Amino acid sequence: MTEIPMVTDGDIYSQFDYEQVVEAMRDAFAERAAGTLEAPPRWRVDAGEGELVFTAGSATGPTNATGFRVYETHGSGDDHTELVAVFDATTGAFEGLIAGHAVGGLRTGGIGGVAIDCLAREDSETLGILGAGFQARAQVGAACVARDFEAVLVYSPTAESRDSFAETANSEVEPPVRAVDDPKSVVREADALVCATDSEDPVFDPDWLEAGTHVTTIGPRFRDAHELPLAVVDRADAIATDSLPQVDAYDRPYVAAGADRERLVELAEVLEDPTLGRGREDDITLFCSVGLAGTEVVLGREFIERFA
Repeated sequence: MTEIPMVTDGDIYSQFDYEQVVEAMRDAFAERAAGTLEAPPRWRVDAGEGELVFTAGSATGPTNATGFRVYETHGSGDDHTELVAVFDATTGAFEGLIAGHAVGGLRTGGIGGVAIDCLAREDSETLGILGAGFQARAQVGAACVARDFEAVLVYSPTAESRDSFAETANSEVEPPVRAVDDPKSVVREADALVCATDSEDPVFDPDWLEAGTHVTTIGPRFRDAHELPLAVVDRADAIATDSLPQVDAYDRPYVAAGADRERLVELAEVLEDPTLGRGREDDITLFCSVGLAGTEVVLGREFIERFA
């Protein structure tokens, strides 16, 4: 019996680099723009006291990867079991499995890196982070691939969390990472701002936001529960997401609803036609990350080829 290639979080974290992650996500969005990435919305299956959540995708262009990710929602917190299965998109041959949490978080970070590369000003110097969890850490690593930031500022309500985050991130990226005790200074100084929290209430005052800032939101993003002030959506000159089908599949009103939904474009479109993104230096740009299906499979294949 043929041995199944298996990659774990330990394999990934001991060897990966953020350049590889961002490049894999750029390849995925290039396929999306070319029409060779099938990426339907996620779906759910009731499973006792929780659910199984599936995302499936197929990159039939140069990446040549198809497969799915599945995770359970039982219990609370972020410590849910995930499995990514990867197949050859041409032959259907099974290529391997990845078990753990790394792929999901890193691909979200990588997508954020592509968004900053497409939408943030070229001369961006300061990266601001609101949040101090694993997702925030992946966003910092990928963002520092996309831009040569001179400084990273992080705020989290808990001093211990933000100090620990800064200490860890300082060992992973080149610019100095500094924890601050006031979100206002993070927002005001940021050329690119990432909101990576689980808050269902706005985490900053929209009046703090300076012209020319890029903003990414990866946390709650519905009209009735949102980490991002809704005024930022209205104020943004360009709004992008990674998956319009996923936005439209939600059973709750999205932050970019009504007229704002009509302005929403996919990041893949901006990658192909930059005029759909930032038009002027003082534009405010917004990226709403929802999770483009198939990106886990694209990144998963990279990891299987490198580590298995």
